Amino acid sequence: MSQFWINFTFVIGSFVIYTAIAVWARAKSTREFYIAGGEVNPVMNGMATAADWLSAASFISVAGLISVGYVNSSFIMGWTGGYVLLATLLAPYMRRFGAYTVPDFVGKRHGTKTARVVAVGCLLIISLTYVIGQMTGAGVAFSRFLEVSSTNGLLISSVVVFFYAVLGGMKGVTYTQVAQYIVLILAFTIPAAYLSLMMTGHILPQTGLFGEHTASGLPLLEKMNLVVRDLGFQDYTADVSNKWNMFLFTLTLMVGTAGLPHVIIRFFTVPNIQDARWSAGWALVFIALFYTTVPSLAAMARLNVLETVYPQGTDKPALAYDERPEWFKTWEQTGLLKVDDKNKDGRIQFYNEGNKTFAEGTAKERGWEGNELTVNNDILVLALPEVANMPGWLIGLMAAGGIAAALSTASGLLLAISSAVSHDLLKNTLMPHISEKTEMLYARLAMTGAIIVATWLGLNPPGFAAQTVALAFGMAAATLFPALIMGIFVKRVNNKGAVAGMLAGAALTIGYIFMYLGWFFIPGTNTFPNTPEHWIMGISPLSVGVIGAVTNFVVAIGVSLASEEPSEEIQEMVRRVRYP
Repeated sequence: MSQFWINFTFVIGSFVIYTAIAVWARAKSTREFYIAGGEVNPVMNGMATAADWLSAASFISVAGLISVGYVNSSFIMGWTGGYVLLATLLAPYMRRFGAYTVPDFVGKRHGTKTARVVAVGCLLIISLTYVIGQMTGAGVAFSRFLEVSSTNGLLISSVVVFFYAVLGGMKGVTYTQVAQYIVLILAFTIPAAYLSLMMTGHILPQTGLFGEHTASGLPLLEKMNLVVRDLGFQDYTADVSNKWNMFLFTLTLMVGTAGLPHVIIRFFTVPNIQDARWSAGWALVFIALFYTTVPSLAAMARLNVLETVYPQGTDKPALAYDERPEWFKTWEQTGLLKVDDKNKDGRIQFYNEGNKTFAEGTAKERGWEGNELTVNNDILVLALPEVANMPGWLIGLMAAGGIAAALSTASGLLLAISSAVSHDLLKNTLMPHISEKTEMLYARLAMTGAIIVATWLGLNPPGFAAQTVALAFGMAAATLFPALIMGIFVKRVNNKGAVAGMLAGAALTIGYIFMYLGWFFIPGTNTFPNTPEHWIMGISPLSVGVIGAVTNFVVAIGVSLASEEPSEEIQEMVRRVRYP
C-alpha cells in the first residue's frame, strides 16, 4: 500500500470514529448542548480537557519552538502553570456556581446585562483569533498528508467539525475529544519513543534527553550543544538574556490559559465540585504526558535533521543536493522547506548566517556564501517519522494526530462561541422568552455561523499565527481571568467595576499589541518597530497580557470602591460559592 493510502486510511478512519461518536452522543437538550448534561466522568473530562488544550499549535509548533533551546521554555512553563491556576482558583468554584458559559457567570455574578455583553465581546475576540490557527493547522496537515491544497484541507476540516460539533454539541464534542486525545497522544509519543530508542537507547524520551548519544558516546545535550555551536547557533541549553520579559511572558501564558473560555467551560460538565477538582487533576496528568515529551523530541528531532544535513560531521562537506533523502523532496513541495544553492557547489550548507563572527570567519573560510536551507520549525514533528525512517503506519498515525489536535481545539472554541451567542446574547439578553427548542435551534445556527466565520478567517488570516495567538492569550489574561477571580474572591467588586476593568484591560492589551504588530495586523501600520529597544520597559507585545490583567484588577477595584456596593443578594451569592 502506498504512503498516501496509508495516510488516507488513518485520517478517514479517525473521521468515521469522530462522526459515529457524535451521532451516539448527540445533544437532545440545551443542557446537553452546553454542558453535556453535567454528567461527564472526571477522568473522561480530564482527557477531553487535555485534547481541548493540546491544539495544533501545541502538537505542530511547540517542539519547533523548544528546538531553539531553553529560551522558549516559557511556553511549557506558562501553559502548564496556567492549568494549576485553573485547577486551584477557578474550576471548583465555577462548577459550584452552576453557570453554562463564562459570560453567564459574569452576568449572573454582577446582575447586569452590560457585564454579560462585555464578557461575550471579549470571548468572541479571544476565541475567533485563537481558532484561526487551528483551522490553518488542519489545512497544513491535510495539504501534506492527503496531497490536497491547504485551502481544500481547511474546507474538509470545516465540514468534519460541522458534523460532529453541530450535531453533538458539548456532549458529542466531549466524547469526540476523548478519542482525539488518544489519537494525538499516540501519534506524538510513539514516534518520540522510537527516536529516543534509536538515538539514546532509552525508550522513554523523558530519560533519553538526559541520556547518552549512542553514536558519539557523549551526553545527548552536550552533543546537541557541540553541533549547533559548530554551525554558529546558540547553545541548546544557553541562558536567556532578557529574564524580565521571559518572566512576564510566562505569567501572561499562565493567566491567559486560566482565562481561556473553551477550557473553563469543560469544568461545567462534571456532576459536582469534587469531580471538577479531580477532572482538573486528571487534565494535568494527561497534559504533562505530552509536555514532558516535548523537550526531548525537540532536541532529538533537531539533532537528527542536522545529522542528515551533515552526515559525516559538521567539519566535513554537507549533504549533496542530488543525494537528499525523499522526505526533503516531499517537504520542498509544501514550501515549508526550501533550498537555495548560493555558492553553486551542489551541497546544502545550513548554518546561522545571522552570527556575523561565524559568517565572516568559519563560513567564509569554507567557501560558504550564505545559509542555503530554510526549515520551518513546524515540520519538526510532522516530518519526524520520515526524517527518522520510521514505518509508514507511523506517518499515517502522525497525520491523524496532527489533524485531531487541530480539530479538538477548534470544536471547543466554536462551541464556546456558539454558546455565548445563543445562551448569553439571545436567551439572556435580546430574546429572553424563547423556548428551549428555539434556543437549541439558535445554538446550532450560531455554531454553523461560527464555523463559516472561522473558515473564512482561516482562508484569509489577519496576521501571522504568533500575532493572533498573542492577541488571544493577551485578551484572556487581561479581561476574563481577572473578572472571574474577582467575581469569586472579591465581594466588593460591582458591575461598574467589572465592566470598567475588562474594558481597560482589553484597551491596553489590544492597543499595545497593535502598536508593534500593526493595527488590526495590517502590514506596515505598526507605530513602532517590534524590536527590544523600542519596547516600553522591555515588555514584548507577546508579554503585555499580564500588564493588562494588573490594569483590570486596579481599575475594577478602584471603580467599585468609588461606587455603590453590590446588593446583599449578590454578596450572599459570592459567599455561597466560596463557603457552601
